[in-house]
Amino acid sequence: MTHKTKHFEFNNLNKEELQLFISKREGETKLGQQLTDLPQAKYVIIGVEESVGPRANKGRGGAEKGFKAFLSSFLNMQSNESLIGNHIHVLGSVSTHTEAGLDGNLNQMVEELDNFLVKILHEHINQNQIPIVIGGGHNNAYPLMKFSYERYQQQIQVVNFDAHADYRRLEGRHSGNPFSYAFKDGYLKKYFVLGLHQRFNSQQIIDDLRRDGHYFTFYESYIFGEHNYLDDFQTLRDTLTRTKDYTGVELDMDTIERMPSSAFSPAGISVDIARLYISQVAKKKNIAYLHLPEGAPTNELEERIVGKTLAYLVSDFIVSHG
Repeated sequence: MTHKTKHFEFNNLNKEELQLFISKREGETKLGQQLTDLPQAKYVIIGVEESVGPRANKGRGGAEKGFKAFLSSFLNMQSNESLIGNHIHVLGSVSTHTEAGLDGNLNQMVEELDNFLVKILHEHINQNQIPIVIGGGHNNAYPLMKFSYERYQQQIQVVNFDAHADYRRLEGRHSGNPFSYAFKDGYLKKYFVLGLHQRFNSQQIIDDLRRDGHYFTFYESYIFGEHNYLDDFQTLRDTLTRTKDYTGVELDMDTIERMPSSAFSPAGISVDIARLYISQVAKKKNIAYLHLPEGAPTNELEERIVGKTLAYLVSDFIVSHG
């Protein structure tokens, strides 16, 4: 089944297509062989194969390649006592269709994608399912927050581990302002963002986060000993658990050290710290969604790095949430 807008399309992935990603071995069962049909799933995985949002934010492309890299690793994980996969469904992906050029107004294209993603989510995700969105730019946090607000008829809180707050001015939609737009539009109640890089967030962003009553920490406070990752993760988990508000869980791949991403950085957290963060915040009961954007591999080695990291993070989330 295919849905289209002017620049984007959504394609379902059927079982036969998913099997092409799986390397079968005698005596083993891979996760991709155990997936369930959509109505029975608790977790529904959707890919976004676009870099329009990062380009509109004057960044580089490549975020359109993260989802397929993820599938190659995730579907080939072992199905065993730790994670079987019989409550997981891979739905399909949103991409820019081949006949559509990207030479128009990029901000308008991001708005088009916002509306398209909200439509796809409403059409396919039922009340008891948690969408897991992989790939694309961080611009796609906005439609996830809008969808969650409309779905639950209440504002949501969002927790994000990110080098950048993505709370830029309301200057037209792009990957740098999903949270400021969501707060302005009334979808976002409280924003918790951890690990901001001090010299890569403008004073305007820091001032606006304080003005709007959000919570944030700096990456430098962890490496210089003022904060401790584990303590902050546990405190955050306890803070989230004390409310009945639904929580969106975000992790930007560019926060991980040397991760091939839209905003690559030699400084950042380890994959292990990223896994610890996901496993802690996933223990919150009322989870609205998981969003892992900005992985941007450019060659086969980077595809393996991005794909396997995403596979670890998604599987940790599912195991921890239960």
